[in-house]
Amino acid sequence: MSDVLRDHGVVIALACAGLAVLYGALTTRSLMALSPGNERMREISAAVQEGAQAYLRRQYTTIAAVGVVLFIALLIIQDFAVAVGFAIGGILSGAAGFIGMNVSVRANARVAEAARRGISPALDVAFRGGAITGLLVVGLALLGVAGYYGALTWIFDETPKEAVDALIGLGFGGSLISVFARLGGGIFTKAADVGADLVGKVEAGIPEDDPRNPAVIADNVGDNVGDCAGMAADLFETYAVTAVAVMLLGVLLFSGADATPVVLYPMVLGAVAIVASIVGTFFVRTSTGNVEAALYKGLIASAVLAAAAFYPVTAWLMGDVTLADDGEAPGVGELYACALVGIGVTALLFLLTDYYTSTRFGPVRKTAAASQTGHATNIISGMAQGLQATALPAVVLVLGILGSWELAGGGTIGIYGIGVAVMGQLSLTGLIVALDAFGPITDNAGGIAEMAELPEEVRRVTDPLDAVGNTTKAVTKGYAIGSAVLAAIVLFVAFDHELTDAAGRAFEFSLADPPVLIGLVLGGLMVYLFAALSMEAVGRAGGGVVEEVRRQFREHPGIMEGTERPDYATSVDLVTRAAQREMILPSLLPIGLTLIVGLIDERALGGLLMGVIVVGFFMAILMTAGGGAWDNAKKLIEDGAFGGKGSEAHAAAVTGDTVGDPFKDTAGPAINPMIKVANIVAILIIPLIT
Repeated sequence: MSDVLRDHGVVIALACAGLAVLYGALTTRSLMALSPGNERMREISAAVQEGAQAYLRRQYTTIAAVGVVLFIALLIIQDFAVAVGFAIGGILSGAAGFIGMNVSVRANARVAEAARRGISPALDVAFRGGAITGLLVVGLALLGVAGYYGALTWIFDETPKEAVDALIGLGFGGSLISVFARLGGGIFTKAADVGADLVGKVEAGIPEDDPRNPAVIADNVGDNVGDCAGMAADLFETYAVTAVAVMLLGVLLFSGADATPVVLYPMVLGAVAIVASIVGTFFVRTSTGNVEAALYKGLIASAVLAAAAFYPVTAWLMGDVTLADDGEAPGVGELYACALVGIGVTALLFLLTDYYTSTRFGPVRKTAAASQTGHATNIISGMAQGLQATALPAVVLVLGILGSWELAGGGTIGIYGIGVAVMGQLSLTGLIVALDAFGPITDNAGGIAEMAELPEEVRRVTDPLDAVGNTTKAVTKGYAIGSAVLAAIVLFVAFDHELTDAAGRAFEFSLADPPVLIGLVLGGLMVYLFAALSMEAVGRAGGGVVEEVRRQFREHPGIMEGTERPDYATSVDLVTRAAQREMILPSLLPIGLTLIVGLIDERALGGLLMGVIVVGFFMAILMTAGGGAWDNAKKLIEDGAFGGKGSEAHAAAVTGDTVGDPFKDTAGPAINPMIKVANIVAILIIPLIT
């Protein structure tokens, strides 16, 4: 079996990737065969579809223009193979987000219609809609990595090292799409949400998803372009970048006589994990109405199956590898344990994020209770919970890093163990993305039920689905942050090795060296500036929506009376233009600043990367957890706690949620790809700085 994997590992990876794409195609077909409901439901769903497609077309046009410039730059700095890899990564990442989003905006009405038959049918439709996006993300990512590696080695006769170097370009292409998608989608969704809530809920006193609100369609569009397409691009990039980073680290650390096993290892791990994810989707069922338990049952099943498959793969491929310096390589048991550490880190990050963002636990309840004494105390409490939420995830990551590093033998080779742990984490990507996409689908389904004035029993089904969707969106962000940081550590080590090889001398990144310290400070600065620009973008775009909604209410009083129809299209177009305009500067910041610092001093560049990784982790956790606490504190009050809807506590909670929206859905998640973009750019510009 060992010889089969070594000889046909790429083919196996391609076959499993194709299986994921086939699953997506067949599930899409069965989903589209379901009824989208009555004429009013189809009309609302079509409006959301139109807005989402228009936004993504405009966004990808903007990204394509930037991509052409970077493609030419890579041709000059690197070579044709790297530039082509960049194009492949960008196209596949964009395709994963675009296809997944198009499925989500069609699944929403079908979930609302299925809700007429109860919670179990509605759960099935919503999850299948999310699973399409999840399996497409991992399928297309592995298809890109394995396919391009196979083409380079089979057709163009490149060595494994040369092929992996070209794959760095593929990772950069995915990263570029990810930053733009996270930022642009985040700005869109939160600007629309802020505008809709501030004027609709607070000023006009109308419910969320009320069809009289001119921004309600834009809000529903935003759920999909931000939480679905954005997360899809984010985890596509993390998956592809991590696989490539572990492949690169493998060929640098292990014997060059036969680099095939260490190059194939991440790809085959990803391949068997895809099969485990597909099987895991069939475990998502409920007969009791416990939606959260049903979703996590599928995730647990996938994790158990992947863990079981990892051992024989590790034994067959890594049983007799040797180190490049003739040292002792980690054994099969140690590498397998590293993969299990990655799965364990994922489980703990899920639990911790759930604790800090769920209405069931103390942090959210504290923030909701603080709302009783006003807007300021709500803000103080939410910020405090966000700061506090960084501590335990940091401890988990430290233990994960230390454990996998020690298991793999410590020293430089121990870093490879960290890479294997990250691959263990990413074995769950398909189901993780499915859980995240479940959120906007169920959110939109509830909105459609409200706007189409469906019977109350339908809302009694969609509301608990939406509540669980809010939780899954929150916990998947914690997973994305953790995997991004671990992947960035592997990239940093790869950068160190590549820089040493290119310069012909070793580099020591010490705080006693002023250039390193300067770079460290600049790395932290980049994170804070990136977050600030993202927040300001939401504020400006959201202000525009507020004015537009006020204008329509003022000039067309019949809207509130129900005799005039709001102009939804104007609100959608306004947010679309604002998001496109505002996403450019922060998206280019990690590319530009990394390049400038690298051209000035290599040691400062190393310091910058360290600063970005450490500060980026804490900032991302703070913003996503704090934002989640504010969001769910509002929902807790809307469910009747502390005075319920219309109370002073509710007004304060709406303010907190409005502040938290760009925290958790724009700036915080966008830091993930920013961290990896900086590290990948550093690797790609090595020919310029040595």
